[in-house]
Amino acid sequence: MGSKDIVDVWAGSLDLPGWFIAAMAVPREEGFVEVGGAKVHYFRWGKRGKPPLLMTHGFLAHARCFAFIAPFLAEEYDIIAYDLAGMGESEIMPDCDGAKRAEDMVALADALDLFSGAVKPTLIAHSFGSGVALTAMEQAGERFAGLIICDLMIMRPEKLKAHFERGGGPPGSGKAGKPTNIYPDYETARGRFILAPPQGVREEFLLEYMAYHSLRQVDDGTEQGWTWKFDPQVFARSENDQKKWQQAAQRIADLPHRQAIIYGQNSKLFDDDSAAYIRELGGGHIPIVAVPEAEHHLMLDQPLAFVAALRSILACWR
Repeated sequence: MGSKDIVDVWAGSLDLPGWFIAAMAVPREEGFVEVGGAKVHYFRWGKRGKPPLLMTHGFLAHARCFAFIAPFLAEEYDIIAYDLAGMGESEIMPDCDGAKRAEDMVALADALDLFSGAVKPTLIAHSFGSGVALTAMEQAGERFAGLIICDLMIMRPEKLKAHFERGGGPPGSGKAGKPTNIYPDYETARGRFILAPPQGVREEFLLEYMAYHSLRQVDDGTEQGWTWKFDPQVFARSENDQKKWQQAAQRIADLPHRQAIIYGQNSKLFDDDSAAYIRELGGGHIPIVAVPEAEHHLMLDQPLAFVAALRSILACWR
């Protein structure tokens, strides 16, 4: 396999559903923009001048998790989906903590001219990316139309403690700086790709799509093979990052700007009790929508239902 999109590799060899073929045929722009001295990779759909949407992904994922979601919104919106620093094709910068990631999210929206129109941009983020977007809203919420949080890990303190005791960890747990493994071929590397938290997916071909674009070929003259795209430095966490993450439920409830939450009905990280907890903390005004038969990875489990939930919230806000 080369560097081309796996959809090209699949052409004629898989019986892909019509909705996916149609979504991937919607024109998109791909590019890089410099933010904070580092190159940020992004995709763009839709038409300039339409209401802007800025999307980002979960930990160790990449913007392509929205590549088959964003096209369904492209007629009505100007959409950017980007790779977080040190993930996908984006470079990482020094001292990349949660506050810096949020600052760069705002700077990216500025660099791509999302603040220049009559309508403010809306943030849509999944999992770890939702934590970045929540901090961005705390920093500059008046510049955005709102935030749609997608299955951010939220638990009551006692459930969180039990989750840790079972071996679970906060989003982005890992060892900073540990070199990534190089595997001899794509098939071996693909065998190491798993979702976190572990789960099956309803649409297996979407998992293959995400796995393929999470890996890159290595051939530097001394080593050859396949390895992960993410930079090992993404695992670095500051004490302030951990504290802010543990306070996420209260921060959501306290945020004075418009929000909505979408979660998988069967998610291990956000469930019906998580929704009740946010309401008890003062977030009763926040729309919270469960996607039936979906787990944490909404776009892989129920992509069309996820699109419908996004469309409904955005339509109400407009």
